Amino acid sequence: MTTPSLHAAAPCGSPSQSCRLLAVDEESRLFFRLRSTVAYSTLRSMLSTSRLRVSLVLLLSVVFWGSLYGLFNEAFAFLDSLHAEVIPLLFNAFFFALMVMLVFSTGILIYSGMYCSPEARLLLTLPAREEAILAHKFQEAVWFSSWGFILLGSPMLVAYGVVRHAPWTYFALLLPFMVAFALIPATIGGICCMAMVAWLPRLRFHALTVGLIAACLAGLWLAWSAVSSARADSMSAAWFKETFDRLAITEQKLSPSWWLSSGLIETARSGSTRQESWGAFAEGMKFFALLVANGMLLQLVAGWLARRCYRLGVSQLAVEVPARRRRPLGWFDQMLVATGSAAGRPLRLLVVKDLRIFRRDISQWSQFAIFFGLLGIYFFNLRSFNYNHAYASMIGFLNLAVVGLILSTFTTRFVFPMISLEGRRFWILGLLPVHRDQIVWSKFLFSFLGGLLPCCGLVLLSDMMLGLGRGAIVVHEFCCAVLCMGLSGIAVGIGARMPDLREVSPAKISSGFGGTLCLVLSSLFIMVVVVVAALPTHLYFLGRSFSADAGGQRDFLLWAGSGPGVAISLALISAVGLLATTVPLVLGLRSFRRLEP
Repeated sequence: MTTPSLHAAAPCGSPSQSCRLLAVDEESRLFFRLRSTVAYSTLRSMLSTSRLRVSLVLLLSVVFWGSLYGLFNEAFAFLDSLHAEVIPLLFNAFFFALMVMLVFSTGILIYSGMYCSPEARLLLTLPAREEAILAHKFQEAVWFSSWGFILLGSPMLVAYGVVRHAPWTYFALLLPFMVAFALIPATIGGICCMAMVAWLPRLRFHALTVGLIAACLAGLWLAWSAVSSARADSMSAAWFKETFDRLAITEQKLSPSWWLSSGLIETARSGSTRQESWGAFAEGMKFFALLVANGMLLQLVAGWLARRCYRLGVSQLAVEVPARRRRPLGWFDQMLVATGSAAGRPLRLLVVKDLRIFRRDISQWSQFAIFFGLLGIYFFNLRSFNYNHAYASMIGFLNLAVVGLILSTFTTRFVFPMISLEGRRFWILGLLPVHRDQIVWSKFLFSFLGGLLPCCGLVLLSDMMLGLGRGAIVVHEFCCAVLCMGLSGIAVGIGARMPDLREVSPAKISSGFGGTLCLVLSSLFIMVVVVVAALPTHLYFLGRSFSADAGGQRDFLLWAGSGPGVAISLALISAVGLLATTVPLVLGLRSFRRLEP
């Protein structure tokens, strides 16, 4: 009679035998099957229920990619005509900025996925290894944080290869290079997130605040160093050299961004002989191997750290007492509640509630700060260029459109689902002495006032850096206020008209038909406002380009682009803004009053 081995596999239902834990490779395959099943189900659901949104996203992505490719193609052709080797400096600065952004964005997504999601809490109750949970959530975080990097970087690199007549190996290695590079800052972000949660339970907020302040100061220092010294001739080889030499911090040879740019440049170099071409290819592959090796090393470090401190970090978050948390902005909430009449106190209380939810949700305010912070750095750097008045005016309107598009993204993603997210708490609101109209108006005021200050501030910064006159600044600020009002009205009105009170995920709410309709209407509204506002300026400069012999046509164009034409355009913008605000809100209020949860 033989004795069964203690390591033999046995079913979990057998009381006399213990269950065998999965091996590392089996657990990895299981999580990969889970990720594949979830991705397939999500894709099939989107194709069956959100075809309009998928088609719109694909169409806009293709248009955006093609537009960037055309711009980069012309830019690289212009740089080649200067015969100045500024491409390495350009690549180093671009990839260094994206590397810093990937560290922050991936760290935020890792925190949301590993410490705040119901799926992570479920996985912690299973006999799953910590590094497997990290790998599972890391894949999701890398996808959401890096797709923008691929979308922005690929047209630039493809255009560079076309202009430089790079061999086919360069285009074949573009995606592997970018993926290998993205894994390094993403893993660093995950390591920093786990270390802060586990070892800085009481200083986490302070450490994050110090890090954000340091990043902002570093960005301002880079911007100031780029504009403080004397300017060379605009768009000349000396100007490019002087501008990028002040960004010497991005040329550190220990930085992964330098490895990526050097590897791509070496791979794109085509020699005069076959031996030189293969030598350049081999040199580029050395940088690729360097990226892969460091990425794999950081993955091992992240897995070891997850085994040591992931469950410790979860425990640290679980034992925190919410009542003992300090409220550094509590005085502002109290002042906001106490200001005004007693009749408007319920409305102000609802606004304060939404404001506190926004501050406590790191996924909202962090993305808001990152995107608007990057826009601020870009607008500050506009001072580095010399513009004529027509070019500066065109850039000013384009910047206004960019601010509006980013705000529309946030209103669709975060403001539109706000009414639907009240579903599970709707019975509480029904017991309070609060009218349903006040709930809708509180969402509108929160969105409008929350977006007005940063958007108008960014537009003002852009106009000042461009050197525009007071009249143009007033027009841009008025258009920005109209955009904030209209986009808030569209998001809140459609959200109240088509709520989904049973869904708890804001991402799923915003990805439905209502969110797609909100995004489309917001984009059309921005387009109409910017085009109508820019038309008088375009007509004015067009009239100035005509000779004096043009007579009445030139006079009409100058009149249309002067005071009367600007007044007519502002009146049209006001009418469009009122329609975009009032019509969705009226429809949403009527539907919300009759809503039966």
